[in-house]
Amino acid sequence: MSVAFRRESDDEHKEPEFELPIAVGPNLVTPRGLRLLGEEVTRLEREIAGTADEDARKKLQRRLRYFHTRQSTAEVQAPPADGSVGIGSRVTYRLNKAEKTITIVGGDEADPARGHIAFSAPLARALMGAETGESVEYQDREDAIAILAAEADPETQT
Repeated sequence: MSVAFRRESDDEHKEPEFELPIAVGPNLVTPRGLRLLGEEVTRLEREIAGTADEDARKKLQRRLRYFHTRQSTAEVQAPPADGSVGIGSRVTYRLNKAEKTITIVGGDEADPARGHIAFSAPLARALMGAETGESVEYQDREDAIAILAAEADPETQT
């Protein structure tokens, strides 16, 4: 019989399941970020325990491996001093004559719709290390961003 007509199993035709990608570099988090990672691990463990479907269980276990890794590699950052921009800072800035306020957080707690951006985002990288009253370069423009205020965001410290 020709190999072309042989079929071992349906599994050999499925797309391979890869692990969820983990960002390169340090896993810097706020205290809130570490708490959220722990809560997600607990939630996934409970969901796995209550899932009978094997395919669903495998998907949940894959997510659990991701969050276990993120939890075990998390480096909690101390809150920045008021006036300094760092992870956990709520920053008010002016860019292109518009004032905006954001909070700089770890990658897994980023939620741009809520104004929480990851420390690895280009805007956050431009702001990190600056202080209130300074102007920083952004997108090849010197003095593009004026930092109006920077303080530790109390929400990120719990």
